[in-house]
Amino acid sequence: MYRLMRVNAANRNGLGRFYFVLGLYTYLLLAITCSPSTAYETLHGQAQGSTYSIQFAQDQLVDGIELHGEIDQLLSRIDSSMSTYVPSSLISSVNQSEGAWVRIDDMFMKVLTRSIEVANETDGAFDPTIGSVVRLWGFGFDEIRGDISDKNIQEALARSGFDQIKIDTLASSVSIPKGFSIDFNAIAQGFSVDTLALLLESKGIQNYMVELGGEVRTRGYNAQGDHWNIGIDRPINELATGRELQAIITLKNQSLATSGNYRKFWIDEQTGIKYAHTIDPKTGRPAMNQLLSASIVHVEATMADAYATACMVWGHLKCIEFLEGNADYFGVLIYTDEEGNWFTYYSPELNITMVQTD
Repeated sequence: MYRLMRVNAANRNGLGRFYFVLGLYTYLLLAITCSPSTAYETLHGQAQGSTYSIQFAQDQLVDGIELHGEIDQLLSRIDSSMSTYVPSSLISSVNQSEGAWVRIDDMFMKVLTRSIEVANETDGAFDPTIGSVVRLWGFGFDEIRGDISDKNIQEALARSGFDQIKIDTLASSVSIPKGFSIDFNAIAQGFSVDTLALLLESKGIQNYMVELGGEVRTRGYNAQGDHWNIGIDRPINELATGRELQAIITLKNQSLATSGNYRKFWIDEQTGIKYAHTIDPKTGRPAMNQLLSASIVHVEATMADAYATACMVWGHLKCIEFLEGNADYFGVLIYTDEEGNWFTYYSPELNITMVQTD
């Protein structure tokens, strides 16, 4: 049974995806916790065009300064593996390989394997090879929009297709056809959060909250002995109105990722049509549906991240069908009807408090 809540449709202009101005994809959430006591420590830093924040039980770690250095080194390794913003990264080498085999590291292999897994499960709604299409629409790393025409879109689509990726697991190598481009932006930050969480666990830390660019993974309890409470932004243009919370949910050893189509977009000056950044891999065009944002809960941030993107391609009806048919996934969806009225769907299994109802 759907759980729906109608909300005010004000400020529907300015729809676009959660995006931080420094560059990479990021999903803006707010971690709602009380002020940590002296038993907890918080580490902050910059990474992947955004910021990270990590809270953990201090008495479970001897040297927090050393941990901070390890975190930054780990994030640097991730960038060197799969950031299209780093010219010397492995993913840049793969995309420039002209079809040759390129040796990759374990992190790249894990993300690529998961990406193909999700691509198959979503029948291509998630596809890591649509980099050429993304760049054509001006949503790539250079943010330069090309000549949008049916001909150019079809040519870009011809240079995509996850089933064309070749993997040699024994040699830890990958090959893509000439002209193809792999893009992990819709999954890499989730993977980064999971990797940071595993680093904490390797240090014996059992109570933590890891947040990077809005992607979140939690375990155990916060400083007050409660499970971690995470806030979800109301999908409005924060530059014009300021940020508002739509809901607060409690995570119990779970991860949360949010994707939306209300902060990163461009408007065709001739037609006035607003094009959001989420590209439908089947059409080569921005996904046009009534879903404003999808917040997906899963044990792993990697999978929550990928499926949040798939949901933005599907739209709310297909996403609700997916959530109600998969016991491992939960979600909060904000969407409109034909008249522009707002509605919220949330999985009944979630411990959720709606904070915006009019």
